[in-house]
Amino acid sequence: MSEEKERDKRSPTDQLGEMIRAFGEAISEIFNDPELKGKAKDFGDSAVESARTFAERFKDEDVRHKFKQFGKAAEDFGRSVQDYFTEKHQK
Repeated sequence: MSEEKERDKRSPTDQLGEMIRAFGEAISEIFNDPELKGKAKDFGDSAVESARTFAERFKDEDVRHKFKQFGKAAEDFGRSVQDYFTEKHQK
């Protein structure tokens, strides 16, 4: 099974934790800081636990809307970081 299909099977809460962990790992590698990487993992785990406590609220339209906004902001941030580094390397 492809990695993308595997990703689609996970819950939004698991995906949120993974995204936060991946972000933290990237930042820790940029700054070459293993302690930061550990804290990012802890933060990701905490985010997943917190999200699971209100997972039932995902049925609430307002909550879904807020997570869509969060997802859009994360996409925009990722795109801007990618564009920034792409432009830097092209110059």
